[in-house]
Amino acid sequence: MVGGIDPNQPHCPEIAQAGFLTPGQRGENGRAKYNSNPVDGAPLSDRWPRIPIELRLVVVALGFRLVGAVVGFFANITMPDYQDQGFTVFSSPNQFWDRFARYDAGWYHGIASTGYTFVEGGRSNLAFFPLYPTLMGIGGRLLGGAQEDFYFAGIVISWAAFVLAMPLLYRLALLDLPRDSAIRATTFAAVFPSAYFFGVVYSESLFLLTLVGAVLALRTQRWGWAIAAGAAMTATRVNGVMFVPALAWIAWQSAPATTKDRTWAMVAVACSTLGIAAYSVFNYRLSGNPFEWYDAIVRWGYHPGGNPVGGLYAIGVALVNRPMQFLATERMAPYDTLNALVATFAICLVPVIWKRLGLGYALVVVLGLALPLSSGQYEGLGRYCAVLFPIPIWLGSLRGEARLTWLVACFVLFYTLGLVLFGNVHPLF
Repeated sequence: MVGGIDPNQPHCPEIAQAGFLTPGQRGENGRAKYNSNPVDGAPLSDRWPRIPIELRLVVVALGFRLVGAVVGFFANITMPDYQDQGFTVFSSPNQFWDRFARYDAGWYHGIASTGYTFVEGGRSNLAFFPLYPTLMGIGGRLLGGAQEDFYFAGIVISWAAFVLAMPLLYRLALLDLPRDSAIRATTFAAVFPSAYFFGVVYSESLFLLTLVGAVLALRTQRWGWAIAAGAAMTATRVNGVMFVPALAWIAWQSAPATTKDRTWAMVAVACSTLGIAAYSVFNYRLSGNPFEWYDAIVRWGYHPGGNPVGGLYAIGVALVNRPMQFLATERMAPYDTLNALVATFAICLVPVIWKRLGLGYALVVVLGLALPLSSGQYEGLGRYCAVLFPIPIWLGSLRGEARLTWLVACFVLFYTLGLVLFGNVHPLF
């Protein structure tokens, strides 16, 4: 007996709470053995029906998108839009469908329906990389070619990419974490404060799918898949090419120490630049400048190469010295603050991600934020962070039910806030 407790009882809750285990409850490594029966107290993954975890994640991810759509709809019918954005999914406003198409969705629709246009010396849609709007164009024409069909195609692509990204993220997390921790990683990815972008007509979910797919393929030495996913990644968003050094490190560390495998690893990483290379060739044929996409980005007010922490520091000073005046009187202050908080959170996690998951994953976070942080703009920082998969994987590795519940609750609160603000045309994009 230990303090009135019989340690020989095989399912004694007091023993479990105190951290004592009987010999029969320990595995070969001395850790707790879990009962495979789906009873109370069993691991989360054992309480599900006996179907593949990947399929369960697909179902849950799709269900989460549906719930988010319903929440957004109720926000749209109970709260007025902050401003008129100038376009709608149909020819007239629709309170359900319009929330999927805000801000950049209009540009993606234009590319999908009529193609790219070069505007010499001015803003042009060449700033938007081609894979997502190209798929939108194909899907929109298959659906009939009407105005709303291209938006519907964008929604389908975003949802499908998100749903497919979740089991891939689980597989990737499983390389470093136990099964239940890997499942938790997908939860954190889904409820990340700016993860609502995965369900709208934006390229975030497709970028997450291609980035996670490329890293998973490199870590499992599937070089052909790595080439395809990497090329798709750099054809999806401008900062995709920034991840190439991180992919190179991950590939080198993952490949067996043979000349053949290391060569294939580097070839796969080099081929990931085919996406941006092909788009540069297209830019040259259209405008005479292979880097017109970069010039177009600069004309949008982004100037990469500046102080990457200057903007975050300025917001921090304002929040410390005059928080109420700053947030209540400056129009963009609340939205810039939300984006800056997410980016600061990501930066603060870099050391612990490096320690727990390695340099390659730390580089993914650093390089993923280097370009937007140095551009002098706050907008987009939240969604740039949403695709940084090492963050949810590290969060999934944390222990302590109370801590994890608190984190998920905080994420859900900020996720819902962002979902409502974005859907009601607040400048949180």
